[in-house]
Formats: sequence, C-alpha cells, structure tokens
Amino acid sequence: MNKTTTGTVISAAKQWWLKINTKPIRMHALDGAVFPYIIKVKYTVNGREYTKGKWIGAGKPVPSAGSAVTVLYCESKPSKARVL
Repeated sequence: MNKTTTGTVISAAKQWWLKINTKPIRMHALDGAVFPYIIKVKYTVNGREYTKGKWIGAGKPVPSAGSAVTVLYCESKPSKARVL
C-alpha cells in the first residue's frame, strides 16, 4: 500500500446479529449491549470508482455517511485497498 486518496463513506450498517455485552449483569436483553458496524467507502483512482468495506469493532467511533476517510491503495492494483 503506497498511495493515499480520500474516500467517502456511503453507508454505515449496524450488525444487529452480533451483540457484545458490556455489563456482567443485565436488567433486559439490550442493557449494556454494543454492536459492531460495517461501513462502505467509495474512492476514485485515475477516474475509476472503487468500493471497499470495513469492519468497525463494537464500541469504536463510527464515521457517518457522507464523511471523508483516508484510503491507502496499491498503485499497481487500486482495488486492493485499506481504509484508515
């Protein structure tokens, strides 16, 4: 990964099927529960658009849809990328 570009978050979806409990004792089913997110990022390299997904762990800050993020990509194969 040797090139950098700016991407735009096009969606942020909460993964309801994977609940992480943060409290040892709960009063109801979602008491103290946090959920991970999957975001989709759209970025452009040499006039061509690419889409990349990223898993955001439970409890970590999640960028909102429409916000800008940094994308590292391989110069020889721009579809191979990493979202920061």
